Amino acid sequence: IDDSPMRLPQRFRVGSRHPVFLVQQTRMLERYASSQFPPNSLMERAGHSVGQLALALRPHATSIWVACGAGNNGGDGLWAAAWLRRTGKAATATWLGQPDQCGTDVRQALAEAVDAGVPIQPTPPPQFDVCIDALLGIGGRPSIMSGPLARCISIINASGATVVSIDLPSGLSADTGQSAPVAVRADHTISMLTLKPGYFMGSGRDLTGTLWFDPLGCESILSSEKPKAWMSESPPVRERRHASHKGQFGNVAIVGGSTGMQGAALLAGTAALYAGTGRVFIGLLGHESPAAFQGVDSAIMIRQPDQIALENAVVVCGCGGGSEIARHLPRFLKNSSPVVIDADGLNAIASDSVLGQMVQRRGTLGQETIMTPHPLEAARLLKRSVAEIQADRLTAATTLSQRFDCVVVLKGSGSVIASPDHPIRINPTGNGRLATAGSGDVLAGLIGAELAKGTPAFDAACHACFRHGATADSWDGNRPLTADLLSRAN
Repeated sequence: IDDSPMRLPQRFRVGSRHPVFLVQQTRMLERYASSQFPPNSLMERAGHSVGQLALALRPHATSIWVACGAGNNGGDGLWAAAWLRRTGKAATATWLGQPDQCGTDVRQALAEAVDAGVPIQPTPPPQFDVCIDALLGIGGRPSIMSGPLARCISIINASGATVVSIDLPSGLSADTGQSAPVAVRADHTISMLTLKPGYFMGSGRDLTGTLWFDPLGCESILSSEKPKAWMSESPPVRERRHASHKGQFGNVAIVGGSTGMQGAALLAGTAALYAGTGRVFIGLLGHESPAAFQGVDSAIMIRQPDQIALENAVVVCGCGGGSEIARHLPRFLKNSSPVVIDADGLNAIASDSVLGQMVQRRGTLGQETIMTPHPLEAARLLKRSVAEIQADRLTAATTLSQRFDCVVVLKGSGSVIASPDHPIRINPTGNGRLATAGSGDVLAGLIGAELAKGTPAFDAACHACFRHGATADSWDGNRPLTADLLSRAN
């Protein structure tokens, strides 16, 4: 245990490698850490950390309301209120618990707050500059969002105050990122002890605000537990030597674009080209007209699908492929080159068990395959509903990767990258600007480009997802981000 003086929580930085733990793991680590500290010390540390962050964010705040639930999260809030009151701040607490129905640590926190002179009252002060949301922590359940709890959340969201949530915005699921109909919209969230998946998936990034992290001096304990997942890191920057030639940066063959959907294949090919691929070929499945090639970069070579040599190319198949892609898939899957399967290629596999077996056999033979489903495509592949996929994205991605023995990118808010041979990664980049037609085709092309450069399949998927999302994060908010612009921006 680190017994050094208290330190201000650290802001979470996108691009660094961080371990991520589920609620069950966090509770186990919390129990063990508590046994190594003197009684109540872990909760006291958490409260002190919250108080420090609130003061750092709003040093001139004149009134602070701490909304405390009945559980340990509320205990953290009571300690924070006590610490703030002792520093001279006008901190007021609302506590939804009962002294005879709470744990020893929470009773001690309540006693500390009362001893520090914190008013415990059923309603917030008329005005407050800062609200500390200590209503629900990692044990919060959407089914209990009613009564005084729901009223507190509504007051918080309507207040206009700076909102700091302890561990999680109340109403957000720590494991999935799904939220209750009534949930706190935090400006800042301070994660205690561990980082949780819910910050980065589903509604998590909308509700969490700026994320801060305090391991509470338990770094050595955290290092002893295998995390459920890791946050993806920033990809390495590659320099091209002067004595380079196009053959060193690989070939990508895009096969898709049936009649009326040529744009999907062209977007994937453009993305692969602008990501640095040596040569890009597109095999369109539809009956092309001259208009289909307007605006296509002249460096992209158009071929008939059957005329593309696959031996020395990464194949990206399915983008706008329609039903026609199914008859081409066996040829691609028998080939030993890396294959990226997207869109209608995934739908073909979902409806044909023989194609699924061919994908699985590629894994057995050590041939690289990456599947890139969105939630509906994942639901088709696993014969489940979209709601079931979204309720546990980590498990869904893992199950797909194991079933097909390949790398899987489950797209969405907080894309999940899974492989039978690697720990799960969660991509921390991206935003709602990517919710546009063709964005997934661009990602498929970027993955193909990474593979063509010789990047191993799992790393290729992680790097491409990170860059894809980072482009949206850095985009000028006054300009719409179309897939065409996205394909040329990486």
